[in-house]
This record gives sequence, structure tokens and C-alpha cells, in this order.
Amino acid sequence: MTPALPRRLLAELLGTMLLVTAVVGSGITATDLSPDDVGLQLLENSTATVFALAVLILILGPVSGAHFNPVVTVAAWWTGRREPGALSGADAAAYVAAQTVGAITGSVLANAMFGIAQGLSGRDRGEAHLWLGETVATAGLLLLIFALVRTGRSALAAPAVGAYIGAAYWFTSSTSFANPAVTIGRAFTDTFAGIAPSSIPGFVAAQLAGALIGIGLLAALYPRAASAPAAQPADTRADPASVGA
Repeated sequence: MTPALPRRLLAELLGTMLLVTAVVGSGITATDLSPDDVGLQLLENSTATVFALAVLILILGPVSGAHFNPVVTVAAWWTGRREPGALSGADAAAYVAAQTVGAITGSVLANAMFGIAQGLSGRDRGEAHLWLGETVATAGLLLLIFALVRTGRSALAAPAVGAYIGAAYWFTSSTSFANPAVTIGRAFTDTFAGIAPSSIPGFVAAQLAGALIGIGLLAALYPRAASAPAAQPADTRADPASVGA
């Protein structure tokens, strides 16, 4: 039975908040511990993010599906819109709102824990090659998540999504935000993990383009959903899935 919407929204808000707290907090710690080694900072930041993401999917996946990402939520609504009991458009909009509020709160919480002044980021990430990195990262993330769902392997979401995000930190030029809510949230911290507000539109546009590519590849590679095992949820509202950092 699908949990009530308020429970699912709380799970999405909490999960996105803690994900961003992990990203920002580990970034602050990394710069403190390794001030002269950017590569080591990225390793420390990505490792903490991977572990936090996997744990959050395990904790909150059974409640909301652990989307933590507007493009995942919109894709879940779009791909399941003709299926009975699937995520509705109204529920999807509420998910996106909860995720965005959670992401902003996560940055504020991380700043407060480390005694960092609250404010917007000045870290410009407006180059076109970073947008290409975001497109690639988001397309791969969407394809992974929904390939698992359509082949009845949603139980593997926690390690698989964590592994993908950890790898994408390193093989994409943007370090794989792959998440509009997280992108907005990271604008609220002027630290290693931040992004200037002026850079948000380019990142979000690239993420949306990546989502479209990911859905297109899903349709080409997995045109029909496989029958899910009896232990799996019956609709996309609670399919374990997640997002990028």
C-alpha cells in the first residue's frame, strides 16, 4: 500500500535535505583537511556523498521512492502516466516543491554546523563544457534508475545509484550535480560545493536536456516495463529511485 502523500513529502524533503547537507558538509571538511589538494578534496567529498546517498535511499525508499530529484520525479510521472495508481501530476509537483525546500534547508544546515556565514555562493560554473557534463550525468542517471525499475531490480537502487554518482563526480566536468533541486540548494552556500545563482539556469537547462535524452534511451532500450516481483511496489510512487548530488 502506498504511504499517504504527507509522509511521502516528508521523506522527500528530509532525504534531499540530508543529501545536500552531506554534499556541502563534506565539502567544507575536505577543504579544511586538504586545503592545498583539490583532487583529494574531491575524493573526500565524493566518498561521503556516495555513502550518504546509498543510506538515504535505503531509509526512505520504501516511503516515497527516494527520488530526491525533480527530474526523477517528473520522469516517473511521465513514464507511468498511463498506468493505474501511478504518480499523479499534482503529487509530482508537490514532490518537486518538497525537494527544493529540502535542498535549500540542507545547505543552511551544513553552513550552521560548520559555523559558515549564511549567504549565496560566488562560485561561477557558467561554462558550456560544464553544461555538457550535466547533460551526460543526468542522462545516465535517468537511464540507470528506470532501467532498474523496468527490469524489476529496484532493490539494487541504493548501491547502483551511489556507484554511478560516485563515478560521475570524476568522469564529468561538472562533478555531476544531475539534480535541479540540489543545484538550487547548493547556491545557498559559499563553499567548495557551492554554485553561483547566475549559473543555475544553465545547469538546470542541461539537466532537463539530459533527462529527455535519458528517457529517450530508456524507450529505445526498455520499451516495455518488465513484470515486477511480488515484493516490489505496484506503482511508481514508491519505486526505489534517487538522484544526483
